[in-house]
Amino acid sequence: MIAAISWVPKGASKSIPAVAEPPSKGEIEDILKSGAMEKRGDSENEETDEDMDSNESQLNDEVAHALVAADALGKASKSTNPITDSITDALKDLEMDRYDEEDDGVELFGSGLGNLYYPSNDVDPYLKDNNDEDDSDEEEDTTIKPEDAVIVCARNEDDVSHIEVWILEDAKDGDLNMYVHHDIIISAFPLCTAWLDCPLKGGEKGNFVAVGTMDPAIEIWDLDVMDEIQPSTVLGGILEKKKKGKKKSIKYVSGSHTDSVLGLAWNKEYRNILASASADKLVKIWDVTTGKCNITMEHHTDKVQAVAWNHFASQVLLSGSFDHSVVMKDGRIPHHSGFKWSVAADVESLAWDPHTEHSFVVSLENGMVAGFDIRAASSDSCSDPKPCFTLHAHDKAVCTISYNSFVPNLLATGSMDKTVKLWDLSNNQPSCVASKNPKVGAIFSISFSEDSPLLLALGGSEGKLDVWNLLSDDGIAGRYGKFANQNRTQSES
Repeated sequence: MIAAISWVPKGASKSIPAVAEPPSKGEIEDILKSGAMEKRGDSENEETDEDMDSNESQLNDEVAHALVAADALGKASKSTNPITDSITDALKDLEMDRYDEEDDGVELFGSGLGNLYYPSNDVDPYLKDNNDEDDSDEEEDTTIKPEDAVIVCARNEDDVSHIEVWILEDAKDGDLNMYVHHDIIISAFPLCTAWLDCPLKGGEKGNFVAVGTMDPAIEIWDLDVMDEIQPSTVLGGILEKKKKGKKKSIKYVSGSHTDSVLGLAWNKEYRNILASASADKLVKIWDVTTGKCNITMEHHTDKVQAVAWNHFASQVLLSGSFDHSVVMKDGRIPHHSGFKWSVAADVESLAWDPHTEHSFVVSLENGMVAGFDIRAASSDSCSDPKPCFTLHAHDKAVCTISYNSFVPNLLATGSMDKTVKLWDLSNNQPSCVASKNPKVGAIFSISFSEDSPLLLALGGSEGKLDVWNLLSDDGIAGRYGKFANQNRTQSES
């Protein structure tokens, strides 16, 4: 399945990503000691303590054996293993240690070629051009062009969780060519992502993705590095696990969530700030440069599913919860009770209108979508402001919504009913513009591009990433085609 999708702004990625250095033996041991590779948790089908101890012992033995084997590479050793012995005997039969010696007086590099051989391929004219051509092809395959769109999706497949970096090539003829550029293996089941450009490694900007998972830690990965095995930064997480008999105790990093991270939101104005929502009922605000939690808010009574920063008032944060409420708080006065709106079911997703500072929409587990105007809010706890509109958008849970940042009043919704719909919310009177079943299963994540107005990325339960080019639909093209050539600068002016 694909749980989350984020677009990377054009030009933010390095044209040729760096390749991570392989970890040293010491780094591998540090990773193992930190427990980063462990994926154990409580469940109904949890193994018995004896089985767990046996498996852990076996795993440690295998790791130790692997490290010893790595140290022994290239060194002679005596073995009693029949498999390795047979390999050794076979190599002896081939006399590989003497393969470059003269045999029966025949010179492998004799005078017949005028002793013409080269100490390396770099100076061999017959190989040099070929190597250059191969290197050129490989470099072209890994190059990200400025006009290429980049999509990051969080995927889980066959119990392997990873972040995939997709390239969407600019197609003049309207056809979309997509492929995976590289991927990143992560340690736990991903639930949400947020792209951010805060320069964690120096410079003016970076290219990172924050990932929330079933674990309490938030991992931040550098998208400009391939084959990386460790995140650039980890926010929170488990510090230590102890087991005394049948009892377990877990010690968390200071300020950490203590349950799954369900929602993330990066602040584009204060670029070092990231908000998180968790199943532990808390909302946290982090400084990603220090890795510290600055603010913890406890205004919900059930799991917090989603968070979103206002596009115009960057200190204002929305959060939506399974307690059937949406709360707006100002990060500058986190202890203020804020403003609260009641909804009819569990909150699945929420979003601020990018074209006005006072409107937002929220999608619910019962298939409804509601729109609110914060100007009608009151700090009076007895007051319960009514929605501007209520829309029965889908027959099942509306898992995800996305506003179009170019086209006013255009909202996309994705649902467990496997459909994606486009809505015109003009005058708070929603009308359905288009509906599509993209054949990706239940829809878990959708996102409009902020570079190309009429591209909508989507993913779902079947693990397929798809991009809906709205111009391919004549009706939509006729209605919104005038926005096709807009760029971000025009939309922000």
